[in-house]
Amino acid sequence: MRDMVSGAGHDAAYVARVAPTTMIFVQCEGGLSHNEAESTSFDECAAGAQVLLDAVLAYDEMLASGTRK
Repeated sequence: MRDMVSGAGHDAAYVARVAPTTMIFVQCEGGLSHNEAESTSFDECAAGAQVLLDAVLAYDEMLASGTRK
């Protein structure tokens, strides 16, 4: 896992005021982002969904074991 700093002002910026938050980014075809022509493959979306699932399962395991990082 790698931390990345983003200047994007997504909903997470507002949620972070009241709760911990994070974002998962997936690659856009040709690097084009925040544009009507933006396109992301199903495989990239699936990879992002897998990252989210893995994070939720790791958090659940952490809570179940009683340890916090």
